[in-house]
Amino acid sequence: MGFTPEELQAGRGRHVPDVTAPGLRVLFCGINPSLMTAVTGHHFARPGNRFWPVLHAAGFTPRLLAPAEQGELPSFGVGITNVVARATARADELTAEEFREGGRLLAEKVARLRPRWLAVAGVTAYRTAFGDRHAAIGPQERTLGTTRIWALPNPSGLNARWTVAAMAEEYGRLRAAAFDEEAAPTG
Repeated sequence: MGFTPEELQAGRGRHVPDVTAPGLRVLFCGINPSLMTAVTGHHFARPGNRFWPVLHAAGFTPRLLAPAEQGELPSFGVGITNVVARATARADELTAEEFREGGRLLAEKVARLRPRWLAVAGVTAYRTAFGDRHAAIGPQERTLGTTRIWALPNPSGLNARWTVAAMAEEYGRLRAAAFDEEAAPTG
């Protein structure tokens, strides 16, 4: 996926369509699209992003999917959206107001789609979007209607504190909760 800097910059500000369907067990929520995602139209498309390997290692998909195969996700009970729709080179280009507005819009989206879990990939993004300064990785007390929320580590390659194995373990905890009928809220 070799793009020139000019081609990547052309993705700045673009929006990437969500991957959703009715009846999702988990709606994964990224921070915002990268320029690579905006140019390709595929979520978590940046080569250093570990989302797809972690998703597979955690048991959400039967094989490692490429970003271009994102359309298969709803058949596994999962989808993808973002807190902020606007593509940027780095998440630190976003304002706190964009995160708060993104949280409001995300709550509306969740009310329409009613997934069992909203999984925000980035605890700092979750804290800012939902005004919960003390949130930690894991399930949250807050719900959006019947939808439970889980804050996950950001799979960006820039998040070196979390290894693929450690992220897969945390994402696997979510998978177990989301696909265990006893633990999943009804909706």
